[in-house]
Amino acid sequence: MSSNKISVSELDFDQIKNNLKTFLQSQTQFQDYDFEGSGLSILLDVLSYNTHYMAYLANMATNELYLDSADIRKNIVSLAKMIGYTPTSSRAPRADITIKLNNATGTSVTMNKGTVFTSTVDNLSYEYVTNEDTTITPVDGVYQFENISIYEGSLITFKYTADSTDIDQRFVIPSSNADTSTLRIKVQTSASDSTQTTYSLAGGYNDISSTSKVYFIQEIEDNKFEVYFGDGISGKKLSDGNIVIMEYVVTNKTESNGASVFSLSGNIGGFTNVAITTNAISQGGAEGETKESIRFNAPLQFAAQDRAVTATDYETKVQSIYPNALSVSAWGGEEDEIPQYGVVKIAIKAASGSTLTETTKADIITSLKPYNVASVKPTIVEPEITSILLTSTIKYDSKATGKTSATIKSDVIDSVTLYNTDTLQKFDAIFRHSKLAGIIDNTDTSILSNITTIKIRKDFLPTLASSTKYNIYFRNGLYHPHSKHLESSGGILTSTGFKIEGDLVNEHFLDDDGQGNVRRYKLVSGVKTYGNNTQGTIDYTTGAITLNSLNIASVSNIRGVSSSKIELTVVPSSNDVVPVRDQIVELDIANSTFTVIADTFVGGSSEAGVGYTTTSSY
Repeated sequence: MSSNKISVSELDFDQIKNNLKTFLQSQTQFQDYDFEGSGLSILLDVLSYNTHYMAYLANMATNELYLDSADIRKNIVSLAKMIGYTPTSSRAPRADITIKLNNATGTSVTMNKGTVFTSTVDNLSYEYVTNEDTTITPVDGVYQFENISIYEGSLITFKYTADSTDIDQRFVIPSSNADTSTLRIKVQTSASDSTQTTYSLAGGYNDISSTSKVYFIQEIEDNKFEVYFGDGISGKKLSDGNIVIMEYVVTNKTESNGASVFSLSGNIGGFTNVAITTNAISQGGAEGETKESIRFNAPLQFAAQDRAVTATDYETKVQSIYPNALSVSAWGGEEDEIPQYGVVKIAIKAASGSTLTETTKADIITSLKPYNVASVKPTIVEPEITSILLTSTIKYDSKATGKTSATIKSDVIDSVTLYNTDTLQKFDAIFRHSKLAGIIDNTDTSILSNITTIKIRKDFLPTLASSTKYNIYFRNGLYHPHSKHLESSGGILTSTGFKIEGDLVNEHFLDDDGQGNVRRYKLVSGVKTYGNNTQGTIDYTTGAITLNSLNIASVSNIRGVSSSKIELTVVPSSNDVVPVRDQIVELDIANSTFTVIADTFVGGSSEAGVGYTTTSSY
């Protein structure tokens, strides 16, 4: 008998079969045996398939044991539950409105929970509902409901009767589109006793006793959620005959984000003549948490142990509280250029909607309070956008393609746009010049090369008719090869125009002298005439620009469009741009320059020297 041993390291079917065949061929009993032309080949197939299935099963079963490698959602959810993490459900868009009742009477008026309002987005009508009763009394004869939160969707009530003899009983929210943040749980004593007790969501086990009226929630199959109650030790236990009443909003998720005009459907306290003012447009609608998000957030929340201590803790909590967040950045206020102690700053990039409303910010801050440590105060700030302007010259071989330079330019812009949306526009997304250059080269096989340079731009909102100091932070080094670099031509800084108090006729601009000074000038017959050679300072190392005592009367149009802001554009010292803290880097493709030309060194080019150019309006 041969001492040859079979190889067991391969998992591919063909390799398994080949290993079995090699093993048998090495045996003296099967020398010169035709395995392919005999019935034994079928038996080898069966054995190989069986081995392949068992290997696949073992591999998958092992992977599903760990949060990092699990792929089946219910397993990911189960593993996350083991470390105390509950995935977020779908979220309903929410708006904030004020409702004034015209011709109302009485000592008070109550707006019932479930009052319906309607709005239209993209020619589709959506319902919004209130999620609690609100009672007001008139003030100086005016009946007005202030800052009422309304949620997109339908208010649903579902009831269960507790029965301990039913071992399979579960209190399941039937819809996978339910927003569990709107869930309200009441327990009625029995069918004959209408006394109801409100139960609250358990936030942890530390303060829960045997009489605590709390409920717990977990995700189950089909993206639905199940409510369960205490066992008489941790939380009050249900009694047979108790009626569990679940009220929640079933939503269309992201579809109505941005709704801004609302009208009453039905009445409020019997009154239908109302005037509605929108305080905050609808936002925050989101899909349920993805598998990838659960894998990322569950370990971070477990590490935080229901406390917000580090910046990462705040980032994780905010993503849990506000699922519509595309990206979150948190840092201690002491890290700012002007330190603020005792403050943690949070910047949120919303997945839908350009900015967070003040109502949404206040709700997030309120939700963070139970996790704050000592006197640390969370503050939400707006993200700062750093725009990158590209100047790209692209050469291609016209003999290698039937496309025109205009078509190639369009394809390049599409590729760059995809890089901008998929890779950038997040707090931790670094712009890599070499990666962009590679994306441009790979857009079409006929492209031979590209030379792409960049500038970066930020804007600020001036206070008109007031002598004000402004700080603009690029937080990236600026190009400064030597003292007095480009002093005579205006340095590396340019600005859009503005007018100043005391000179409402001439348009003024900013540049630098290459020595760290920001200068203000106007154009007289096309020649720069400087009005202040020390209007501010520019730090080429840190990218900080300070403008001192600048009294702006008005702001000029930018690229032919009315603007309230002034833009500053500089040349960075590095081709890579790194966002810091609340910064987001994005490409300003519309105002970049792309020039596509046929390479004159490629013989026979019919378009030699002819290109298609989009010139920046800057």
